[in-house]
Amino acid sequence: MLSTVTVSPDLVSKFKRCYVLQVKGDSMIKEGIFDGDYVVIQQQETANNGDIVVALLDNGFATLKSFYKEKNGKIRLQPANDSMDPIIVESNSIKIQGKVTGVIRKFNNQ
Repeated sequence: MLSTVTVSPDLVSKFKRCYVLQVKGDSMIKEGIFDGDYVVIQQQETANNGDIVVALLDNGFATLKSFYKEKNGKIRLQPANDSMDPIIVESNSIKIQGKVTGVIRKFNNQ
């Protein structure tokens, strides 16, 4: 389902190609990214160690994790949640879709 999210120009003005995704799950809570948050993604196909990225896996599954290239050539997608294990994959089995540049959170006033 597509919806519209208004983003402050401050979050995207220096980036040329950006989009917003809604987070599902709690794998990045120690980075302050929670279920239901929106993340601003700078579209790019490369990443540096420690970047929080959207990665598309071979099975068609997309995930939001911290990116690390290991010495053995494999890629480690590290969650920021101690109860979850990293995803270790061959470098040719993922495609980086972009890097997180901002987080938007809607507060529920109940």
